[in-house]
Amino acid sequence: MKLSLTLTRFSGDADTGLHYDRYLREVIDFLEKDQHFREKLHNTDMEDIKEGKLAKELDFVSHHVRTKLDELKRQEVNRLRTLIKAKQDIEGGNDIAVDHQALLKQFEYLNHMNPHTFEVDDLDRLIKSATKDLENYDKERHEEFKKYEMMKEHDRREHLKTLDDEERKKEEEHYEEMKKKHADHPKVNHPGSQNQLKEVWEEADGLDPEDFDPKTFFNLHDANGDGFFDEQELEALFTKELEKIYDPANEEDDMVEMEEERLRMREHVMNEVDSNKDRLVSLDEFLVATKKKEFLEPDSWETLEQNQAYTDEEMREFEEHLAQQEQDLNQKAVDLQKQRDELERQQDQLNAQKIELQQVSRSKPLLEIHQVDNQVHPEQDAHPQENHAAPHDPHNTPQEHHEPQNQNLAQQGLPQVHQDLPPGHHEIPQDQHNLP
Repeated sequence: MKLSLTLTRFSGDADTGLHYDRYLREVIDFLEKDQHFREKLHNTDMEDIKEGKLAKELDFVSHHVRTKLDELKRQEVNRLRTLIKAKQDIEGGNDIAVDHQALLKQFEYLNHMNPHTFEVDDLDRLIKSATKDLENYDKERHEEFKKYEMMKEHDRREHLKTLDDEERKKEEEHYEEMKKKHADHPKVNHPGSQNQLKEVWEEADGLDPEDFDPKTFFNLHDANGDGFFDEQELEALFTKELEKIYDPANEEDDMVEMEEERLRMREHVMNEVDSNKDRLVSLDEFLVATKKKEFLEPDSWETLEQNQAYTDEEMREFEEHLAQQEQDLNQKAVDLQKQRDELERQQDQLNAQKIELQQVSRSKPLLEIHQVDNQVHPEQDAHPQENHAAPHDPHNTPQEHHEPQNQNLAQQGLPQVHQDLPPGHHEIPQDQHNLP
């Protein structure tokens, strides 16, 4: 084997379906620009690639290519960090510090501990991750299609529940009619069989089916001329067969089902022809397959409508899961409403407290004025009846009664009320102060 699908399918415009597809293809495209690496790539078998022998050749590529690979890795690390930040924002964790190093561990196809340079370990990780992920990719696609079909059937059943008896009967009749129309199509040839390839030879290539030649056919449909049929090149061979079953203009034909049928056909041919399981069909493998009985006298091909994607038990479990999801969502809605009611109650309490504080703030200045007035004229508030009392004898007035009055008189520059004198002293009359 010369060239592994694990690497060659990543160059060009074909999308692998992997979330790091662009990074993967750009790395391989630049590596193939280095003559030394390109030669090693075309002469290394799958097992050596898996064991990391090809990755070690990175040490011998040109400085220009290494510099570009460093740049690609930095861009990819920044892309992943942006994705992590976006996911955090969606989940409402804006105030939480992000440990990018911890989160980057989930991306096994690069060495996140060194985000600046592309090393041998990065290439080894990239190849191994792509190999493993692609092996699981078809399996995941089948699972997604199964869920799609079950959801479609679930929605149909739920719709029927909304109809009355007469409408339900009409809907069921229409459904059965569409199934029959879809199943009414020309015979589908067994994928990869002589009849199927001859039909392509005649209708797509415009050649006489009597002149069919497997080697010429292979060369005609090896689009990139690398000596192999990759998955995209194989799938292109089934277009004529799929057009017999599916027409996007027809109500009864589902284009999602068409792509699943294409995948089934490609997987079948790979299992029959790809003897070394490298996910490529070489010319030699193709020629060997054309001599087998299965190629010359194939069994009939059962299409999707003859092979339901799910069992009754799987459908039952799927609907139970949907019912549980709906119940969980309803409970979350109830909990959220309770939280909303509680927040509104707390807001009402805060508003009431705010109004109370505003009322207190408005009444406080009046209270302060009243307190100041009491300090200036305390006797008026404390003893209002003294305003009508008989004039008191200044000689008999206690000293403490004169102190507030004396202070007021002193402030006005007037004589103060006399104070009690020690024994043996007499107060000098006011008119004697001016005697010589």
